Amino acid sequence: MQESGEMYLESILVLTKKGAPVRSLDVANYLGVSKPSVSRAMGLLKSGNYISIDDKGHITLLEDGLKIAKKIYERHVVITEILMELGVDMKTAEEDACRIEHVISDKTFKALKKHRKEHGK
Repeated sequence: MQESGEMYLESILVLTKKGAPVRSLDVANYLGVSKPSVSRAMGLLKSGNYISIDDKGHITLLEDGLKIAKKIYERHVVITEILMELGVDMKTAEEDACRIEHVISDKTFKALKKHRKEHGK
């Protein structure tokens, strides 16, 4: 899965947590990208069996999509928190976490979580 696909899945998860049905327009607004870009991405995610889109245009994460979205979202939250604990301002921490979350290895991320747990976080 490419970084952009992960970003779209994570965005759908975040928007779903807000409680309202998620549509392509919501994803476009959330990510600040064009509607055609989202439409193309949703088509790829749908054909990859990561999402479903009903006849009203509501997007639902399927099992594989939800798994990836949760993984990326957890990385985003944990890395943001770690950076803020190190004194990085929230805006910068969020922006940096957004980039790091896609390239950090599972092994390194697990080590970061273990380190936090051992130090009471």
